Amino acid sequence: MSSDSSSPDDIEYEFGNPFPGRILAPEAWVQTAWKRLPEGLIDWPSVYGRHAPVVIDLGCGNGRSVLAHAIRRPEANILGVDILPVVIRYATRRANQRGMGHVRFAVIGGFELLERHTPAGTVDEIHCYHPQPYYRKEEIGKRLITPDFLTLVCRALSPGGQFVIQTDHPAYWAYIQAMVPLFMEFRSHPEPWSDGLRSRRETIAKGQGLSIFRGVGTRRPDWDKAQAREQARQLPPPIFNADRRLRETDAIESGRPPQRRGRGRR
Repeated sequence: MSSDSSSPDDIEYEFGNPFPGRILAPEAWVQTAWKRLPEGLIDWPSVYGRHAPVVIDLGCGNGRSVLAHAIRRPEANILGVDILPVVIRYATRRANQRGMGHVRFAVIGGFELLERHTPAGTVDEIHCYHPQPYYRKEEIGKRLITPDFLTLVCRALSPGGQFVIQTDHPAYWAYIQAMVPLFMEFRSHPEPWSDGLRSRRETIAKGQGLSIFRGVGTRRPDWDKAQAREQARQLPPPIFNADRRLRETDAIESGRPPQRRGRGRR
């Protein structure tokens, strides 16, 4: 079955891999789009209608990882965000058709969500799969994983809360391994996740034979906001060689034809 067609009890596939969950009959569908975030901090119970642990997926793409979280943690309130409205539309449709009433999706950047809208100490898990490395020098400032970002992650997490990170970019991974342990306990996770592939990018990268780097950070009980902010000011930003050879993987992920090498337009 293609990812563009659906009927009750169907399993939806992408690149031969099933999306988590089954499509239900239309009378069981729900609405998961969160079209307008509050001006200030989010009141989680008022959004979801219940008090429950909160799981956030930053840059959730077409929803694969959020669907997996929703199945893995039915007792939790799940939020997926991305800056691209088109992928949020796909993600929302998938969660709607699977009756996942404990899921919400919103169009917003991960840094902005944590900085402006996430109350301190209220989140159980924050996930970030394959953050964009950005290749042009003038775009380096857009890279998400920075000391300031990691400070916001720690502020949002409850004591013992987890930060799950994954990339196929070796230089980004080297930076992550250097920075994250300065803010929280951190361990590499070399084996695939037990619930399968968690993103479209992971599927494509594995198909190209790229290594997938995974890690899990845990917020320390004695984390100190003032100390973390001071530390962040002294640490280097993510300046590394983005390796333009990986742009071919980006092109496949976005549906664009890969750039040709050699003569011709660039």
